Amino acid sequence: MKRLVMICVAAAFALAGVTGERDHAEHAHWSYKGKNGPVHWGQIDPKFRLCALGANQSPVNMNRFIEAELPNPKVRYTGNAKEVVNNGHTIKVSTIGKNEFTIDGIPFDLVQFHFHTPSENTINGKHFPMEAHLVHKSKDGEYLVVALMFQEGQPNLALSRILADLDPRPNHPKKLKEMFNPGDLFPKKVDYYRYEGSFTTPPCTEGVRWIVFKTPVEASKEQLEQMQKIMGHNNRPTQPLHARVILK
Repeated sequence: MKRLVMICVAAAFALAGVTGERDHAEHAHWSYKGKNGPVHWGQIDPKFRLCALGANQSPVNMNRFIEAELPNPKVRYTGNAKEVVNNGHTIKVSTIGKNEFTIDGIPFDLVQFHFHTPSENTINGKHFPMEAHLVHKSKDGEYLVVALMFQEGQPNLALSRILADLDPRPNHPKKLKEMFNPGDLFPKKVDYYRYEGSFTTPPCTEGVRWIVFKTPVEASKEQLEQMQKIMGHNNRPTQPLHARVILK
C-alpha cells in the first residue's frame, strides 16, 4: 500500500512537470506587439532576461562614430539560398554549401538570413524600409551578423526569386525553384560600420559581432510592400548604446 502511494505521488509530480513545461512553452511566446511585445520580452521567460537587463543590446541607432582602420573582410560564398519560409516572425531563407565570411581572422559560416520591416538598426536616427540580417556562426560558437539596408529603387533579382516561391502562410517552407548565391544581396561597395551587440530577438544573446554595410541596396516599391504585408512591422526598437561606439 505504501509503495502504491509513492507511485501515485511520483506520477502526480511527473504529470505536473509535463503540464508545467507545456504552460511554460505557451507562456514563452513572444511577438512584436501587445503584451508579448519587445518591451515585455525580458519578463516572458527567465531565459529572455538579457532582453531587459543586457548592456550591449541590438539594434542600435548608429550616431556615435569613431574612425578606425577596419580590416577588409574575406567573403567566400560558394553556396546557395535553398528554402524560404514565413516563420511567423520573419521571412527566413536557409542556405546550403560553403558560405564563409572571415573577419578578425575568424571564419564564420552563414547559417540563414532573414528580413525586418522597417530596418532595426538606424543611421543617425534614419530607418530604411527594410533590413536583411545574414547570421553566421564560427566553429567555436561565436556569432556574426552582417546587416544590409534596402531602399526603394529598381527591382531586386534575389528578392524576386524569394517572393516567387514564398508561401505567405506561417510555417509552410518551400524550396526555391531558382536558387541563388546569398552574396547576390550584397552592395558592390562593402564599406561597413561595426559594433558589438546581441541578437535582436529573444533570448537577445550578447557577444555578437555586427557588420552593417554603409551602402544600401535597392528593391522596388512593390517588393518592399509585399515583404511588409507578409511580415508586418517586425523591428525591435533601438537599444541604448551605453559605453559603446560605432567603428567606421
